[in-house]
Amino acid sequence: MRALLSPESSSLYFTSINIVSRDPNPCRSRTSLYFLKRDGGCRLIRRKPRSTAVKAVLDSATIEELGLKESDMRNPAISSTYRRSMLPKPNQTVLEAQARICTGPTQTRPLSEEQAFKVLDTILRSVRGELKDEEQVSKAQIGAFFAGMTIRANSFPEETQWSEGERRAMNLFWPLLLRALPPDVIFIADPEGSIMGLGNSVGPQFIGNGTTEMRLVGALREILAGGHLGYEEVQGVLKDVLPLKFEDGKSTGVSESLLSAFLIGQRMNRETDRELKAYCLAFDDELGPAPVADVSSLTHYGEPYDGNTRFFRSTLFVAAVRSCYGESSLLHGVEWMPPKGGVTEEQMLNFMGANTNLSLHQAKELIEDEEVGFAYISQHEARPSLYSLIGLREHIKKRPPLATTEKVQQFIRAKGKESIVAGFYHEGYEEPLLMLMKRRGVHSGLVVKGEEGALSMTTRLRSASTSKGFPVNYCSGFRSVGTETACKEDGVSHQSFRLEVNAMDYDFEPTDTPRTDRSNIELGLAALHGQKGPAYDRIVLNAGIVDHLLGCDGAEDVTIALDRAREAIDSGKALKKLLNYIKVSHKLK
Repeated sequence: MRALLSPESSSLYFTSINIVSRDPNPCRSRTSLYFLKRDGGCRLIRRKPRSTAVKAVLDSATIEELGLKESDMRNPAISSTYRRSMLPKPNQTVLEAQARICTGPTQTRPLSEEQAFKVLDTILRSVRGELKDEEQVSKAQIGAFFAGMTIRANSFPEETQWSEGERRAMNLFWPLLLRALPPDVIFIADPEGSIMGLGNSVGPQFIGNGTTEMRLVGALREILAGGHLGYEEVQGVLKDVLPLKFEDGKSTGVSESLLSAFLIGQRMNRETDRELKAYCLAFDDELGPAPVADVSSLTHYGEPYDGNTRFFRSTLFVAAVRSCYGESSLLHGVEWMPPKGGVTEEQMLNFMGANTNLSLHQAKELIEDEEVGFAYISQHEARPSLYSLIGLREHIKKRPPLATTEKVQQFIRAKGKESIVAGFYHEGYEEPLLMLMKRRGVHSGLVVKGEEGALSMTTRLRSASTSKGFPVNYCSGFRSVGTETACKEDGVSHQSFRLEVNAMDYDFEPTDTPRTDRSNIELGLAALHGQKGPAYDRIVLNAGIVDHLLGCDGAEDVTIALDRAREAIDSGKALKKLLNYIKVSHKLK
């Protein structure tokens, strides 16, 4: 038996497969990388020691050949440099408190009395105008903080409600805050005038300014009480308030306090399926109908938009591999996203000189191009309304519902089969992600608990001290089938599966995962050039296993699926596809 998932039934099984390495000396260190020339050929770039990893990827001559400015080349291993400098930074004292209290019913960690005093004093001094520049507490931060406090008081379990220290601090500061805070924040902090016990009438009477805020305030009353909204109600709010418009770094539309309370409040209450559907589908028509690519298969990759800060991120290189045997891929994301602010595909493509400002129609052309076969689309091109929230999301601190739903997008459609693959970390979000994929009507869907909650399955041994929840390499998904035994949803029969992928069952040697302090690009390009090691193994593993689980043609046998991924690398085809992408992305009109 050579399949993880039998095509005849939904039963799952594992098997050990003997795979012989093609490299007679797998431990040999390769000493060079190829990189693109303007005429479409390749030139040899000598690898340098790790201390100069950036120059090993792009030396000065290559930068000149590609028409790039060396001053613009920022190493994705230092991903913080990609944060837009014009975004105002949040106050760190309040941000640390938000990280503790603006989370779920069981994850919240109440503040000590000392912490609560410090936070409330910081907010009071800020609204009085006593703090300047980065010390100021933004309206978004204040809205998120008080939303977290209110929801905890109204609906959280006793152990994550206010601590005695928080209550003492609030009793001392609230009379002072009541005189200093604007009405929208007073409403967020005490919407019914019942939490603080001072007979506050501002909260119960607050309705907002204008029809947009009135709708938002009405929705917030339900959220702050721990309740949920309907599909149309969520979509109505989002379409009313987005895109955010700014002047001098400040929103000129809806109150940032109210909007941040809305976004973090829904996450704290754990979104319902209908709420997640609303976030997922709200802006599908923002730029009109999605272009349709003339390809037989298209996989949409939903990596977490906030990137990786610890481990090698393999998806860009996996896409190049899969394109060698007709499996097209569409990657999407942003250059930089909070809260993690890690390495993203857009950073890597930017650094290698690719054009990351492609329109949807240009990305479609790359997918259809037999010399390329995959594409990356940036959120700032595909969903301007959602992209406008990046600054606000940094000040919310915790991930809003959009962090889940933006991974399940179909910016481009295909004439053939479509699949979606998305990463997750927190247990409980795997089923909502699969629900959204089925709602999209794709042929197959897969969620992967990769390293850092991203898509990269690992070849390292599972730690004996692994925390509770699903292990890394846990996969769950579905495939559309014609069998009568499969379950039906939205009128389509699905074969569902769940399993943990053990790389050692497929003769991968256990290895520690490469860290992001060594450039993802250096590691990925070395692997595509055939250098065996941890990065090479992860690219092969993630290409072959995903092909098999999605039910791709020719991947029914796991051995063959992994073998053809190796062949795509060892033949040089995958590297050529990536280099072609860089070249062709600049030629599109």
